[in-house]
Amino acid sequence: MNTIIYKELSAYFSSLAAYVTITIFLVVLGLFLWIFPESSILEYGYAGLDSLFATIPYLFMFLIPAICMRSFSEEKKEGTFELLATKPLTDWQILLGKFFAVLLVVFIALLPTLVYYISVYQLGNPVGNIDTGAVIGSYIGCVLLASVFASTGVFASALTKNQIVAFSIAVFLCFFLFSGFNSLSQLLSLQHISLFITSLGAEEHYQSVGRGVLDTRDLIYFLSVSVFFLVITRTILRSRKW
Repeated sequence: MNTIIYKELSAYFSSLAAYVTITIFLVVLGLFLWIFPESSILEYGYAGLDSLFATIPYLFMFLIPAICMRSFSEEKKEGTFELLATKPLTDWQILLGKFFAVLLVVFIALLPTLVYYISVYQLGNPVGNIDTGAVIGSYIGCVLLASVFASTGVFASALTKNQIVAFSIAVFLCFFLFSGFNSLSQLLSLQHISLFITSLGAEEHYQSVGRGVLDTRDLIYFLSVSVFFLVITRTILRSRKW
């Protein structure tokens, strides 16, 4: 599995697209945090990273599918999966290698955002007047959400040879998983089960973890959804002879 992770990371960071994508991700976060008046902490007048962590899920909806879209689509298009399958690797090792490689790229993209935390920490009055526990919880929430989106993106990539189609499917699924259930719960005909429908969406659990309290139900949710899409992806890998 380590070989697959190294292969995927090497392939991703050997292209300029990787650095451009991560740079755009960080720049957009910076704009929402510091520049745009609707979300700038300079306008709110208190030290906090609420706008940062409110923006990250929506950027993840595009960043993670962009990373994942080549995972299996490229292998299928170029016919290299047969070669990969001849190596002493199981389907799970190949799948998890690609999955964890995506998570590592996301982790690398998140690391520079610590600069924003340090900046806000120093801007506090007094210095350090920021809810560090909530920040840590929000970062954990980001990683858990990234695992769901990564499993979704890898699943979408296994469905088609076309990377653009894989990207589009993954963006739709990520958006629906995060915001779709909240929208459904607001329908008048579903008011009586709105809480249950909301609990099926990732947004509710992401916000819960972001409050700095790690609830077992939230952890089980993220783990279950990630495993669900990985199991489906593995089934696709076994059923298709590329």
